[in-house]
Amino acid sequence: MSYHLSVREVVVHESRDKIQAKQAMAHWHPRSASALPVILRYGIAVLSVAMALALALIIRRFEGVAVTPFLMAIGLTVWHAGRGPGFLAIVLSLLSVEYFFTPPLYQFRFELSNLPYLVVFTLFGLVFSWFSATGRRAEQELRQAGKELELKVAERTAELRRSEAFLAEGQRLTHTGTWAINPATRGIVFWSEEIYRLYGFDPKMGIPSFEEWAQRFHPEDRERVLQTREKAVCEGTGYEVDFRTVLPDGTIRYIHGIGHPVFNASGDLIEFVGTSMDVTERKRAEEALRQTEYYLAEGERLAQTGSYAWNKDRGLVYASAELLRVFGFDPEEPAPPHAAFRQRVHPDDLAMFDELGERSLREGADLDWVYRIVLPDGTLKYLHVVARPVFNASGEVAGNIGTTRDVTERKRAEQDRERLRQAEADLAHMSRVTTMGELTVSLAHEIKQPMAAAVTNANTCLRWLTRDHPNMEEAREAALRIVKDMTRAADIISRIRLLFKKGESEREPVDVNEVIREMIVLLHSEATRYSISIRAELAEELPKVIADRVQLQQVFMNLMLNGIEAMKDMNSAGELTIKSQQAENDQPLVSISDTGVGLPTEKPSQIFDAFFTTKPQGIGMGLPISRSIIESHGGRLWATSNSGQGTTFQFTLPCEVAAHK
Repeated sequence: MSYHLSVREVVVHESRDKIQAKQAMAHWHPRSASALPVILRYGIAVLSVAMALALALIIRRFEGVAVTPFLMAIGLTVWHAGRGPGFLAIVLSLLSVEYFFTPPLYQFRFELSNLPYLVVFTLFGLVFSWFSATGRRAEQELRQAGKELELKVAERTAELRRSEAFLAEGQRLTHTGTWAINPATRGIVFWSEEIYRLYGFDPKMGIPSFEEWAQRFHPEDRERVLQTREKAVCEGTGYEVDFRTVLPDGTIRYIHGIGHPVFNASGDLIEFVGTSMDVTERKRAEEALRQTEYYLAEGERLAQTGSYAWNKDRGLVYASAELLRVFGFDPEEPAPPHAAFRQRVHPDDLAMFDELGERSLREGADLDWVYRIVLPDGTLKYLHVVARPVFNASGEVAGNIGTTRDVTERKRAEQDRERLRQAEADLAHMSRVTTMGELTVSLAHEIKQPMAAAVTNANTCLRWLTRDHPNMEEAREAALRIVKDMTRAADIISRIRLLFKKGESEREPVDVNEVIREMIVLLHSEATRYSISIRAELAEELPKVIADRVQLQQVFMNLMLNGIEAMKDMNSAGELTIKSQQAENDQPLVSISDTGVGLPTEKPSQIFDAFFTTKPQGIGMGLPISRSIIESHGGRLWATSNSGQGTTFQFTLPCEVAAHK
């Protein structure tokens, strides 16, 4: 069978061989005497006896052999014509012998003296007849057996050819070839078709030498493979080895080789047979799987997230290496049982841990919560677990799979942020208190004005009432002015109290223009002390913002006082301009401009750095606090130098509608 002979072709050859053998059997019929016509069969008897008689008459002078032709005629008649004509041949031969060869010659007359001779002749005729019939039957049976043997050989050959074809096809499909070598000579005695393909040899060139075969092994694997084979051959043991081959075109294949010794009845090693399986695709798949597992494990390690699978009947069935590291177990050791993980749950979270696990099994609910664990060294960790139930074929909850992430750093960062937020709030409060302390004179003057006006109006009211004819209308007007002045003083005190207030941030819709007007009133006296005028340009129908009113007041106070500080030592009168408008994105935009000394020439952006200040008694926290407040509200604060003189601070805040989206 050639290398390229397919299973289909082998089946065709097999069918053809069987058909030919069966046709030969069908067309071959053993020639029996009964198959000939009766006249021909008996004619053969007469003719054979006549020919025997003629031959006997010729050789009658040789005494003792004259009757031999008659015996031959009887045997030939039985062989070719059967027993009936054979019996006729015996009778005719007996008559011929009686007439031509026993005295008296040429007449039929029975003599007792001739009886033994005739009896012996008859017996010899019968024996020859029996031998001939037996030989004929044996020949026919032998021919029949031969034909049947030929048919069986053809069938067996076809089956063997088909088995070989199926074996070759199976080897091709499984990429497995077989071989056999002589352990004494190290010569290759058999190579299957698939071996040629695996090692890149041409089957038309015949089986290569062992050295040529070994040259196809990868240089890095060759010595190891040859040593393994040599050791197995010398010791008469089997072996398994994985190695690479390099084909003539440079293709690298991974081979799994198996060798097995074959011994004779005396226990001598006579052959070494084996298989070579192409496992390149499996190796590549394993490598890809290992790479994927590595990426997954590395991703889990970087994210500090472990994964697990838990079954309600078998317990913990899978725990990733990162999960073991998170719980403080050795990832190189087998995963401990579920109880070992449970023991490390913080005592205060253990009841919730068990309750959520039971609910997940009972209700098929998802898990998403944070709990604490305590490692043997006392380390406290916060873990965020997300799990989903797994259902069996009956729809019942069989367990769950999930991830566990170490969020300890995040929790600590949240706690640090909360402490920082509280510190910022305390610092902002201290900044307000300090600022208000610095504004004591101005605030006292601001409060004193409405109170002095109220005293004056009260005296006026008394004068109008103590006259001989009290003027009630004038007294009423004076009393109204008293109420107005005291309300004004009360408003100023209320605003001051708000700035001194310390508590949680409370955000609500705030009218920015209203806050601007309040702060102008509060800082009016401070600006007047240094001959600084305050001008407001406020846009109408400005949308409200969601903000903490006190924090927003502090921003305005810090920025306005910063502008006053920048202008108070100027020779000329300064002007503080406060504008409110709607930016292109519909957000309120507020700007506070002064005509002071301007920004620092080097690194102007550092004015927002903590503890940076250009004031002799400043602490450098006003602007950083202001930016922190604005950014916490979702806005932005920045400063630019004016084209002429001074600085402009601007900030935006999300409007009320946008803040609620």
